[in-house]
Amino acid sequence: MNVLKRKSTPNTRYGEPKFRYFLQLRLLIAILCIGFGYFVYSNWQNWLEGLDSKPISAYAIVGKTEFTDYADVQDVLLKMGTLKGFWGQDVKVIQEQIETLPWIKVAVVRKVWPNRLSIWLTEYTPVAIWNKTEFVTKDGVVFQLPMERLKNKVLPYLGGPDYQSPKVLEAWNQIYADFKAKNLNVKGVTIDARGAWQVTLDNDIVLKLGRGEWKSKLERFVTIYPQIEVEEGKRIDYVDLRYTSGAAVGMTDE
Repeated sequence: MNVLKRKSTPNTRYGEPKFRYFLQLRLLIAILCIGFGYFVYSNWQNWLEGLDSKPISAYAIVGKTEFTDYADVQDVLLKMGTLKGFWGQDVKVIQEQIETLPWIKVAVVRKVWPNRLSIWLTEYTPVAIWNKTEFVTKDGVVFQLPMERLKNKVLPYLGGPDYQSPKVLEAWNQIYADFKAKNLNVKGVTIDARGAWQVTLDNDIVLKLGRGEWKSKLERFVTIYPQIEVEEGKRIDYVDLRYTSGAAVGMTDE
């Protein structure tokens, strides 16, 4: 008996050429979109500047500032040269330049049609003089400010390496409160690079506490202070408490 054999034919996936064409088309569209997007991004600033008829030439400081005046902001803007117009000017650049003023914490700049700027400033607030020439905030931020701009002249004198500012502030708050309760006034606290503490009273007596724990040394001072005899024409210059017990007292002429 003759058996008919079927010819084997290769498998054919219907629609495969069309699917490949669709993928290629999508890839081409994606490339065109990326290219168009890059072109728009590269020329966006130029298009915006083309809409401007005149540069920004006026500004206003919004809110109350304690240390910053119009002349400070004007100096910053003048150093930037001629500003662009409402559409073309990047306010972020202006913000960054204003924040170069060392007592400015944050600057927020907005454009006001047609050619003005609205500037809102947040300044650092000093709670103490730091190392005689700088200032420190309650958060331990050390910053610069022309001394003549300080309205509150009654600030404590603190000092030390800048990274130690939070530690010195914490010590100041504790020592000031403890001494105030004992009718003693403190005007300064410092720590040196070696970690040695020093406290200055409002009558300029310096308490040398040395490194490490200082609370017990201050308690010792409070105990012995009333017992210190001062010769006529002399005054106490310092009290050295860097001993296990007792203290050394230095005198100077009045």
